[in-house]
Amino acid sequence: MSNNSVINNAVKNDRSAPIGLFDSGVGGLSVYLHLAQQLPHERYVYYADTLHVPYGNRDSEDIKALTLTAVEWLYQQGCKLIVIACNSASAYALETARRCYPQLPIVGLVPALKPAVLASKTGHVAVLATKATLNGTLLNDVITNVASPHATKVTKYFDPKLVPWVESGMPKDSKTAQDLRQQLHLFTQDGIDQLVLGCTHYPFFKAFLRQEIAEQQLAIQIVDSGQAIAERVKQLLLTNQLLALPAEVAADEALKDKATRVNLSPPLTFYATKYDEKLGVVIQHLLGPQTDIHYYLSP
Repeated sequence: MSNNSVINNAVKNDRSAPIGLFDSGVGGLSVYLHLAQQLPHERYVYYADTLHVPYGNRDSEDIKALTLTAVEWLYQQGCKLIVIACNSASAYALETARRCYPQLPIVGLVPALKPAVLASKTGHVAVLATKATLNGTLLNDVITNVASPHATKVTKYFDPKLVPWVESGMPKDSKTAQDLRQQLHLFTQDGIDQLVLGCTHYPFFKAFLRQEIAEQQLAIQIVDSGQAIAERVKQLLLTNQLLALPAEVAADEALKDKATRVNLSPPLTFYATKYDEKLGVVIQHLLGPQTDIHYYLSP
């Protein structure tokens, strides 16, 4: 375990400042993996509100207050950009957070319904998400502004067992796995050809879904927003001249804004409002044992 020496409180607007990620739990690590792949030289600080997880069944004002607390904490760590890597939090607090921190780029998540609608050949798509996300403004605005004009039917689906199943290692012989196999078959019978993963936990079982789809020979495409979020973050960093340079770049290269040398990716700094050894096991399971993680413990 390491303490707050890994976080620079003084840095706010320079290339070396970290990117902050927030989720009510560990699902947002799926977004981190996309970011780390596209932006390997960046430093990342992850805030998991494990004391109050899950957010999906909380009321909108509660979600908004908890999200603003998390954003403030990341802001105080000197983050140059923050990703609200939680669909539920984005649904109820993204616009408020942007108003509270107008000088800070804040990226939120919304289920990738738009590309699913545009790609659908049957005119019927499904969204797997929490209740808060399914009932939130962001998703329903997309349904109104994109799905409805394209005459696309959107089926909302929520299964409270899916997140615990991911965190327990996704045993393929479990009741949850059997139910998910059956649900995929039912989606196909209903003419659904695009399945949107609207919770950050769900990309962790994308491989399972693809395997089942292939074995059952189903005509379903899986869509999630992780890669699009990473591309949006990269665009914002480039626009604001905040893209991190490799640590071993020479001074003349830095002045010319050119980075050609390769160095190891910085470790992920992980903070949880409630930490125990079980959480550490889940994190290593989701990210893999090769991931370098520094755990940040509050005083």
